[in-house]
Amino acid sequence: MIFKVNISKVNSMKNIQILIIDLGSQYTLVIGRTLRELGIRSVIFSPKRASDWLRYNKPKGIILSGGSASVYEKDAPFPPERILKLALPILGICYGMQWLAYKLGGTVVSHRESKEYGKAKAFFDYKDRLFLNLNKKNTVWASHGDSVDSVPKGFKSIAWTSNNKVIAGMSHLNKKIWGVQFHPEVTQTEKGKDILLRFIENICKCKKDWKPKDVITNIQNEVKEVAVNKKSIIGFSGGVDSSILSAILSPVLKSNLLAVCIDTGGLRQGEIKEIRENAKAAKVQLKVIRAASRFQKAIGSATHSEIKRKRFKKLYGRILEEAARDFKANFIIQGSLATDIIESGAIGQADLIKSHHNVGLNLNVKELHPFRDLFKYEVRGLAEEMGLPDSISKRQPFPGPGLFIRVIGQPPKLNKLSIVRWADARVTKILKDHKLYDQISQLIIGLDCNRSVGIKGDGRAYGFSIIVRGFITVDFMTGKGYQIPRQIRCQITENITKHPKIIRVYYDETHKPPATIELE
Repeated sequence: MIFKVNISKVNSMKNIQILIIDLGSQYTLVIGRTLRELGIRSVIFSPKRASDWLRYNKPKGIILSGGSASVYEKDAPFPPERILKLALPILGICYGMQWLAYKLGGTVVSHRESKEYGKAKAFFDYKDRLFLNLNKKNTVWASHGDSVDSVPKGFKSIAWTSNNKVIAGMSHLNKKIWGVQFHPEVTQTEKGKDILLRFIENICKCKKDWKPKDVITNIQNEVKEVAVNKKSIIGFSGGVDSSILSAILSPVLKSNLLAVCIDTGGLRQGEIKEIRENAKAAKVQLKVIRAASRFQKAIGSATHSEIKRKRFKKLYGRILEEAARDFKANFIIQGSLATDIIESGAIGQADLIKSHHNVGLNLNVKELHPFRDLFKYEVRGLAEEMGLPDSISKRQPFPGPGLFIRVIGQPPKLNKLSIVRWADARVTKILKDHKLYDQISQLIIGLDCNRSVGIKGDGRAYGFSIIVRGFITVDFMTGKGYQIPRQIRCQITENITKHPKIIRVYYDETHKPPATIELE
């Protein structure tokens, strides 16, 4: 079972300035992240919880997120209608704008020619308060099928895309309602942060009140409130999230906190040593559980990525429960981030992208997810605030299932794991030698087990291919593939193909979207 903050506690959050109502967008938590970047506290709730919260609280403004539904669908998520009577500034984003238009008398239609996905050119009415003094023409990130065909009475159109054919923004100054068809919260939208800043500062009159030090204190207080004088274990990978969360909680829980590292057999070269060093830096006691044979048996002959993830997740949860029982722990703490929760479909009605090993385990021990509202770059900021070493704050993320999901096309047996582990170590070393590794947000090395023909020595040989993928991102929700310089690619290819089982090397530079970061 997952521990959740009681609504009575939520009702006491009197200092929250912006209420974000989640209508099912993959980018909902990105809105919260952007507001935190701007120094503003916000809270994200589903429509029902938002309605409950508004009975006790009055924010300075409301943001309606996007979503994948159509306002005409039977079960489409709708914000509580009472927000229209509160005389508070409202900003609807994408589906949020469509709902406002639909509810207030405008029309929303689905035109095949007006569907927009990806970057688009938008033209702003720069005299409107939302776009005040911005350029008239800007690049925005659009992701929608339906569009507002006509704005409600009293509203005016303030932005357009597709050569002025699609309404991309609307406003009603007296009602203090704005809507934009694009996503200002994502980094691909030029001046998107400026648009949100104009809404929260100029329109909602918010004042900066969010600092990393406050986040650390809030996390410590939240966990202390439920776990003081009780034992807890934390799933510890030695990565950014679990190491920093351990460092935050170890002064609070002290000897009642045990970091548990599960050696699944899917780790990289030298990783256990690095995990021990990071646990020492986080000042947390560590227990390493050797379980490689159990994971080999559990994953078995699976080749489909979701089957591998789900089998991994099931055993991962079982071993955590065993560790909790041995330690007599009341809680299992996880370093799950907002991205994990989003991609697992566990926020609002967001679609499932992939299963995450540390989200929705449904254990018999209560779970705590103190980082559930944070993104990777924010957690790194907490590490800097605490003075933790670069080995923690700048460490690249590594998926929980590890190398199991980087073996593609065949079951991830020991011999295949050994090959991809070998290749990962060598590509990493080459990039570090050339001082390129730190330019990459995440390096992914995959083993493509489809048979490829080549020449080894003087004869025909059959073997596998290695896929090298560098990825650059701010929030791990969107980003772009990293282009490794040609001469370095040549060095990697020459080095990797020395392995007797490797015939080819491919380089994946695909952005997210359309691809995800991992290959599976």
